[in-house]
This record gives sequence, C-alpha cells and structure tokens, in this order.
Amino acid sequence: MSLKVAIIGRPNVGKSTLFNRLVGKKLALVDDQPGVTRDRRYGRARLGHIHFDIIDTAGLEDVFDDSVEGKMRQQSEIAFEECDLAFFLIDARAGLTPLDNHFADWLRKRKKPVYVIANKHEGRGQDAGLYEAYGLGLGDVAPISAEHGQGMELLIDIMLPHWEDYRDKQRKARREGDDAVIDDDFEDDEEIIDDDAFPSFEIEYDEDDDGEEEVVQKDNSKIQLAIVGRPNVGKSTLLNHLLGENRVMTGPQAGLTRDSIAVDWSYEGRPIRLVDTAGMRRKKKIDDRVEKLSVTDTLRVIRYAQVVVIMLDATNTLDKQDLTIARMVIDEGRALIIAVNKWDAVKDKPGVMQALRDKLDTSFAQAKGIPILTFSALTGRGTDTLMPTVLDIYDIWSRRIPTSQLNRWLAVVAERHLPPVISGRRIRLRYMTQAKSRPPSFFINSSKAAELPESYTRYLINALREDFDMPGVPIRIYVRSSDNPYGNKKKKR
Repeated sequence: MSLKVAIIGRPNVGKSTLFNRLVGKKLALVDDQPGVTRDRRYGRARLGHIHFDIIDTAGLEDVFDDSVEGKMRQQSEIAFEECDLAFFLIDARAGLTPLDNHFADWLRKRKKPVYVIANKHEGRGQDAGLYEAYGLGLGDVAPISAEHGQGMELLIDIMLPHWEDYRDKQRKARREGDDAVIDDDFEDDEEIIDDDAFPSFEIEYDEDDDGEEEVVQKDNSKIQLAIVGRPNVGKSTLLNHLLGENRVMTGPQAGLTRDSIAVDWSYEGRPIRLVDTAGMRRKKKIDDRVEKLSVTDTLRVIRYAQVVVIMLDATNTLDKQDLTIARMVIDEGRALIIAVNKWDAVKDKPGVMQALRDKLDTSFAQAKGIPILTFSALTGRGTDTLMPTVLDIYDIWSRRIPTSQLNRWLAVVAERHLPPVISGRRIRLRYMTQAKSRPPSFFINSSKAAELPESYTRYLINALREDFDMPGVPIRIYVRSSDNPYGNKKKKR
C-alpha cells in the first residue's frame, strides 16, 4: 500500500490549496466560500524526492446527522482512517477557534501521527495564531503558506522519517516477494523512474491483405470514463454502485457534488479512471460563483475524457440541457453512451424508449447508433450492461482501418453513388487514408475538394459507419486537393 497523508481541518483553512500545491496541479476547486470541498479527493504528491498519496477532505463539522455537513464529516473520517499520517490545518490569520480545539481533542484520542500546520502564515503578522496552535497539545507547529509555496521544506522534515520507514518496508517486501505489501507506484529515491517517459501501449505488427505492414497499438492505458448530466440524475449513486462503496456523497438534494472526483478502478482486468462530475444546469440559471467553477471543471473533464456517459432521469428524459451536453461531447469527438436512470419508475417503457431514440436520430446524425442503456443505479438493476458497453464503444472509437482496405471501399462506394459534376467535370476521389483514431478521422484526396458537397461527405460517413460497423461514435472526414506541381510554371518555348 502507498504512503497516504490526509489533510484535515475545519472549513476554509486552505486544505484544497495545499492539496493543489502538493500534487502540482489545480485539481481541487478553491474559493473563499467555506465548504466548497465535500467529497474526499486523492492525488499523487511530491515533496523533494518523497512521493506519496495525498487526500483532500471536506471541512470538519461537529455534526452527526444525515445533513450535508454530517455526510462531509463522514467522508473526512473515512480519509483519516485510511491515512498513515495527517496534516491538521489551522488558519494562522484567524487563530484558534472552538472548532479547532474540539477536533484537536478528537485527534489526540486517535493512535495515528498528526502534525499541526499553520496555514496562511505569510509574515510576522500571523505569529499570534501560530503561537496559539502550540496550545493544542499536538506537538510542534509548522508555519506555511500553501498559496505562495512558503514553508514546504518544513513539510519535508515532517514527512522524511515516515518516508524512510515506508521505503525500508518496500525494499524488504520486494526482496521477499510479499505482494500484499508491495506498492506498484513506489518510487525509490535512489532510482526514480519517470513512468511518463514510456509509451502506454505495446507495438505489434500485422499484415493486411496486400502484405502491407500495419502497426497495431495494443492499448494498456486507463480508459478515462466520465459520468455527466444534469443535477440529481444519479451520477454519484452510479459511481458508488460500480465501486461497491460509499465513495462520494449522495442524497435527494440537488448539487451535492461540487468538483469532479476521479477514482482509479479496474473492470475485468481493464484499468478504468472513473470521474464523477457536478451537475450541469442551463447557463442562465447559474448565478452562484462556486457552481460556475463546478461547471467549468465538468467541461474540462469532458475534454479529457475518452468515453462519456450522459445520465438522464427516466421521469424527465432528454430535455434541452441534455441535448446541449450530448452535442458538446460529440463536438469534442468523444465516445458517448446515453444512460437512463430510475427506469423502474417508468410505466410506458416502450413509448419512452421510442421517443428517446427518435430524438437522438434527428439530433445527432453525425453519431448514429449511440448506445442507450436503462437501469436503476440505486438498486443496481440493469447496471451490469454498462461496462461491457463502455469497452465495446471504446474499442470502436479507437479502431484503425488499413489504408488498402479503405481505398478498395472508396472505389466501391464512389461507384455506387457517383460524386457530383462541377463545371462539366466530375469530382474524382483519388485516395483515402485514416489520419488518426479517437475519434476515427480520415483524409480523402480529391479533385476540386472545396466544391465537394457536404451531403456527399455525409453519405461517405454513413457508409463508413455501416460497412465497418462503427455505430455511436463521431466520424470525421477531411477532403483536400493535391496541388499540380506544374500548374503555376510557365511553358517552355
């Protein structure tokens, strides 16, 4: 198991700012408004040569019921139980509060290393709050400024003994072959390997029908799977069901999830990165600053996802906002799955399904055949079809077609439906190749490419989708002309 550090403390002391500083990325939403973070978030952190997992948590509240604050406290307690040591953050500017003292008493009763970190200590003006923190009875206090990166060397001094113990255990486990203790992400400071320097796929070679050598990428990387949709359609409930644990907060209140939570997971040996996102309402209905940040974060997730599952509420399927989100996913070139949740509440199931399919066919002609799944995330009924569908559409989205096969196909479809005649001469489609996958994108070399009608391009896309069995993914075709190398040269006399 990896060395884990949890950042805990009352709301608005800078936990997410410190988390972002340690992971080196702006992963967690940060705002002056307290209580922005609600679920626990994991990241890979680095201090000098020390690598460890860091856990950002919601602000600790003295609440034990089923309210939002009570659920936030439960998430923080789970993070504390998982960690090897904890950073207890206080606000050096504000000084100690009764809530700080209350949770310091709670932490002293736990048999786990806890270190007090006085954040927002940018100068001597915050020394009063720093000295107060010694009264908590949790040992020395490290003054830092997470926003400005000051005092990080003090965190290295805190981490170093724990890192050395962890490193010694890893070395011993590797010598003895103890798989239960070995951490695959362990990076020894004597031999640090940058995993990003190596490709995430294996290269194999195969021959197509004409004996041409084709490169086949055997992908071993994580599938980036995002769950998006309007508020309160069951996104977090679905993620918890897939993981089999209470990983993120759920409840009848809309907008419980504020920032995107990514979880590394494995399905039948295939690595998956599941991302739960905040609900997206219509732009004109958003007036809260934090909600605007949440929507921006969700848009970022869509851009970096590979497969996107749009959750719909079966009692209110496919309204204008759902179509807007789906169109955004298609425009980004991502593989799309429509998941209709709360299907057990629908009475006229055939009628609702037919209306949904008709709407999709008319709205998304560029990605016909989008998979539509129905289930109940709360009970789990029907959810067993989701992940096989994700793997299928990911493989279609990643498909590559040999050039020779494409050109034979191009000759057949062009003969079946001839390109139009422009200025007395028929447009010729000379050559076709696949430029890239994810999404499948093709180049066609043609005479008078600028004059080829969009309707003919749509004909080619539909034929590609049907002949090569590529339903539900966006396909792009780019038509270009090759310049005549002698066209602009003067004739010799």
